[in-house]
Amino acid sequence: MDYRDIITLEPGKRGGHLCVRKLRITVADVLGWLAAGMTHAQIVDDFPELTENDIRACLAHAADRERRVVTAA
Repeated sequence: MDYRDIITLEPGKRGGHLCVRKLRITVADVLGWLAAGMTHAQIVDDFPELTENDIRACLAHAADRERRVVTAA
């Protein structure tokens, strides 16, 4: 699965934040719910427009972004 097929960016939508499949749900929303302790099943129950693949795409995007972070020595 390539998260770039799922994560979208549309100017003017949700302040320019990355969204899931052109929905108004941002990657940050999903990551926040996971960080708060929600399970994948709970997220999908609360937001049935999301899929398990959508959640995994958000995680894959976050992991990829973290790998690209440059730190000062």
